[in-house]
Amino acid sequence: MTAPGEDPPDDDTTTEGPETPSSPPPQAPAGIGGVLELLRPRASWGQLAGGLLCLVLGFAVVAQVQANKRDTTFATARQDELVGILSDLGQRSERLRGDLRDLEETKAGLERDAQGETALEEARKRATTYGLLAGTLPAEGPGVEVAIDDRRHGVRALHLLDALQELRDAGAEVVQINEVRAGVGTYFLDEQDGVQVDGRLLVAPYRFLAIGDPHTMATALNIPGGVVKTLQGAGAAVSITPRARIAVRAIRSP
Repeated sequence: MTAPGEDPPDDDTTTEGPETPSSPPPQAPAGIGGVLELLRPRASWGQLAGGLLCLVLGFAVVAQVQANKRDTTFATARQDELVGILSDLGQRSERLRGDLRDLEETKAGLERDAQGETALEEARKRATTYGLLAGTLPAEGPGVEVAIDDRRHGVRALHLLDALQELRDAGAEVVQINEVRAGVGTYFLDEQDGVQVDGRLLVAPYRFLAIGDPHTMATALNIPGGVVKTLQGAGAAVSITPRARIAVRAIRSP
């Protein structure tokens, strides 16, 4: 209440207590970096070690459970199931034994075939060697050609025999004289018009075809005082020609 003539008190005037300062509100991290910082896990080395230990223990437990399951499979099976399992195992074992026997028989057969093939090949080689030595097979190979031109008719059977022997001593495997195939029992006889070889009359010039090492045979024929010198002393002209391929076509009757 106010007295007449007095101004009413100012209603806007109020009494307030002392003001207390207030702390500023926390500020949230600015931007996406702040959000990631808040979401980043805070893990210590102890927590990592504990997690790893739990993982190992869990794996061990699972492995043990699986092992126990396998171990108790037959223990919990019924008798008829065990009988069936044993029967199945017996049948499998018998099949495996049969397969093993088949494989062993196959192996033995292959070994017999291999041995038989080897023996057959050896027999073929021996037959070829014997045929060449006996003169019943034609032959080809490196060698020498020896030509003896007897213009003075001084060459005798002994000269041709010496030439054949010298070629053989030098390693000649196959020898042909004119059209006669030389063999183990080849012989030479003097005739009025030439030299008889194994019953056939040969006339000059005489031509030897010998299969073997060309260098060795040529060297043996040309040694001082050897076959070439002897033939030249008898008035014959001798030529020796090494060849990479000599073909001996004449054969002897079996």
